[in-house]
Amino acid sequence: MNTLLSGAGVHSGNCEIMTNITAPALQFDQVSKYFGEVRAVDQADLDIRDGEFFSMLGPSGSGKTTCLRMIAGFERPTSGRILLHGQDVSSLPPYERNVNTVFQDYALFPHMNVEENIAYGLMVKQVPKAERLKRVEEMLELVRLAGFAKRKPSQLSGGQRQRVALARALINHPKVLLLDEPLGALDLKLRQQMQVELKALQQRVGITFIFVTHDQEEALTMSDRIALFNLGRIEQTGTPAEIYEHPATSFVAGFVGTSNLVTGDVAKRITGQEIIFSIRPEKIHLADLEAGVPQDSHSVDGVVRDVVYLGLYTRYLVELEGGGDLVVVEQNLKTTSMDVLKVKGKKVRLHWKKEHVREVGN
Repeated sequence: MNTLLSGAGVHSGNCEIMTNITAPALQFDQVSKYFGEVRAVDQADLDIRDGEFFSMLGPSGSGKTTCLRMIAGFERPTSGRILLHGQDVSSLPPYERNVNTVFQDYALFPHMNVEENIAYGLMVKQVPKAERLKRVEEMLELVRLAGFAKRKPSQLSGGQRQRVALARALINHPKVLLLDEPLGALDLKLRQQMQVELKALQQRVGITFIFVTHDQEEALTMSDRIALFNLGRIEQTGTPAEIYEHPATSFVAGFVGTSNLVTGDVAKRITGQEIIFSIRPEKIHLADLEAGVPQDSHSVDGVVRDVVYLGLYTRYLVELEGGGDLVVVEQNLKTTSMDVLKVKGKKVRLHWKKEHVREVGN
């Protein structure tokens, strides 16, 4: 059995059952990083558990990659502390930290074959050849590339090159693996396939993965927990379900998935309160004007101004009476494209359960 598998936590979906209680794999204690007047990271606090698949999610310039570079040791924090398994590593150089990084471009050596690329770190450490070859063989089995040892990177597909980069990082048995948008160079179908493979690999090896991405679907698919970054600050940390179903701010509601953000007079007219709330499009039911509204529900009337048929589901844009509009998404369980297009221009009633309303901050 590969030594990476020992002492691993057991995962199921986005849930985690840890076999022992240890110090967090990583902690940020009021960490800030300034580049001149620019606050790339501003007083970030984080606890990442041992054996967790943790994603740092956010748009470009939000601070997530700077955090990853500080964990790796490529950047030093302006203030605050970074702890790896309880040890303050804020001032340690990269080679003294038990972490490895997988980059978006994979950074493979083109003149070396797969075996040599994977073994490179062990060669630097002067590990005996027999031991190197044994561990390379284990890594090739782990990433499902047995038989590819003698191929050059140019002879591999994008997904295969990514697996080589993962094997090269994992062969050194790091306690934490850092992944800097490693799926960004892949096409959509391969990226979705590799999301599943990467999560399965993390579950097999049982070590902490810290994954940086701007793709919210990617983060929701793979993560045990997510930290959502915006303008150098962490807006919210939680499980994918917590982030999606209970957004803490309007930014979270708008960035993760599609959400209707309702404010001002429209919000007051619907709820009777002067609040800002979000409602997910799939939570809204579209019905005829004569339809009754279930108890414990909000409702509003409007006109369907646009219909987009997307095969699996249809997206409706409904202009509300008195101003504003809502996006509604319905699965196409019984309808066809011709059926849904007939709804355009029709007056409809929208309703949703009050429990699905999420009051959010600015």
